[in-house]
Amino acid sequence: MPERQKTALITGASSGIGFATAIEFAKRGYKVYAVARRLEPMQELKDKYGITIFKLDVSSLDSVKEAKKFLTEDTSGYLDVLFNNAGQSCTFPAIDVTDEWFTQCFEVNVFGPMRLVRELAPLLINAKGVIGFTGSVSGLVPFPFSCTYSSTKAAIHQYAATLRLEMKPFGVRVINVITGAVKSDIEDKRPLPATSIWKIPEIEEALVLRRQMAKRNNPMEADVYAKKVADDFEYSSALNVYRGTKASYLGHLLEWCPRFIVEWGLIRQFKLGDVYRILSEKYSKEHID
Repeated sequence: MPERQKTALITGASSGIGFATAIEFAKRGYKVYAVARRLEPMQELKDKYGITIFKLDVSSLDSVKEAKKFLTEDTSGYLDVLFNNAGQSCTFPAIDVTDEWFTQCFEVNVFGPMRLVRELAPLLINAKGVIGFTGSVSGLVPFPFSCTYSSTKAAIHQYAATLRLEMKPFGVRVINVITGAVKSDIEDKRPLPATSIWKIPEIEEALVLRRQMAKRNNPMEADVYAKKVADDFEYSSALNVYRGTKASYLGHLLEWCPRFIVEWGLIRQFKLGDVYRILSEKYSKEHID
């Protein structure tokens, strides 16, 4: 009887990490399913690498159920790798984030992976497969203007840690890729709301510095990251692996550096000193309605 070809599902595969990881698994002989909300950016994956592409919106239960039906039929009920990589950025002061924005961010970054794990668990158990998540150093370090995004990543870190324990009886491994700087197009380009109390001229530079943090810190090439992550899926027994520029350093920063020093460093790095001073002076005199 011929050996079964291994299978991998990569979400958020239209660019960056997902795109590169889909290629890497295909090169390793996997039958790869690359999914995203848009097909066009993934066409090269199909044409050049023979990867199966289809639309999947992780925030839609119906879409996830359709994907499960297709995968069950196409793989005979086996899935060796589930890489929950789809992500939604949200880089705004906490008090400016609308219900729509934080709901969408949690839908994509947290609830989407939870849906996929639940629905695809039978296929992963049949294959004794591996479930992976794209975590982030933002889930560990309090980067300014990242309350929403950081909280989604902190949530997925803990979800992965507990899921790892629960999946042990079924022979399914779980890994959480705590990610530093990687070349990708995840920058949030939306402007601050006109009504924001943060909206002073001095905020613009600070906001750009924060939103382009990865781009300005020698980000790892996506294909290099993909090779490391594919190795992690195939060989690592650890829960947390640190991939991307400065991932290990930032991932352990608060374990050895006092929080007040980290906070001082972040204010300095993102040039928030003048912003904080101006806002403090302004709102010590003005009444906010």
